[in-house]
Amino acid sequence: MSGLSYQDQLQAVARVLLAHPGPIVVLSHENPDGDALGSVLGLTRALRALGREVLAPMTVPRYLAFLPGPGELAEPLTEWPAGTLAAVLDVDNNDPARVAGADLSVFTGPVVNVDHHGTNARRATAGVVEPAIPAAAMMVADLLGAMNAPLTPEVATPLMLGLVTDTGSFRFDSVTPETFECAARLRAAGARLGWLSDQLGRNPRTYYTLLREVLGTLEFLHGGRVVLARVTEEMLTRAGAAWDDVENYVGTLRNAEGAELAVMIKDYGERIKVSLRSRGGLSAQNIAVALGGGGHVPAAGATLNLPYEEARGQLDAAVAAELARADEEAQGT
Repeated sequence: MSGLSYQDQLQAVARVLLAHPGPIVVLSHENPDGDALGSVLGLTRALRALGREVLAPMTVPRYLAFLPGPGELAEPLTEWPAGTLAAVLDVDNNDPARVAGADLSVFTGPVVNVDHHGTNARRATAGVVEPAIPAAAMMVADLLGAMNAPLTPEVATPLMLGLVTDTGSFRFDSVTPETFECAARLRAAGARLGWLSDQLGRNPRTYYTLLREVLGTLEFLHGGRVVLARVTEEMLTRAGAAWDDVENYVGTLRNAEGAELAVMIKDYGERIKVSLRSRGGLSAQNIAVALGGGGHVPAAGATLNLPYEEARGQLDAAVAAELARADEEAQGT
């Protein structure tokens, strides 16, 4: 893949998808966000409109449950259908532990991979990886163009969801002129932008009752440059909430004045999951990679298979190292 241009990679993936005669299973990463769901639904709806047999196993978080139609997504697969091609979106297909919906580690058929993570290992039957593109949904939109697939409102709307959510509603520095051009194409095709914005802005009551608990754990570290909070099972029980209610909190923490890094910790007891959001010269990706995870420079995450008390030291060390690196780089400019 690395020797081909972006357009050539798109054409290669398009050819494999269009030529495949059997079922296609469309997958993305665990704990899907708007870009994962939008990419999967966009490609799935387009392929079905072309007459292809498609399975899209995904468990959708509550805050995104407004988008898929009844029966549109499948339960996780217990076995692979015969003659299947796997289309893996928004995650490295060489990291099967992060691919949700089916066990990719035992799959022996052809795989196409569409991803915008720079850490992607770039191994697939056909794939396109472009870290400069801010959302996988934008790449799927380009792929559909290479396939000459119709861009209908039903296809454009989930792709717009991915574009909006992974660019922070077009506020992140990752946004390029091409991002707006893609948004214009999707909007012209009938993407329901106002409806998406309204749905994304709604939160259940438990979001607020849990937020009250989470704010009680708030820490301002390194002179306020780092904002950290944690949620536990006990807090969920008291608030009558679920893990889904936690997803957007890290963005709220990032908005604190003076904050360069927001850290949201899900404490499951014997393991923790860390969500990171950064700005300026700090890289959330560097911190996540140091902890065994990955992601993008402004948004990344990692899972540590340790209790919080043991994992906290590793997290603090990774954060301190990244602050020192950013400060040294700033002083050298």
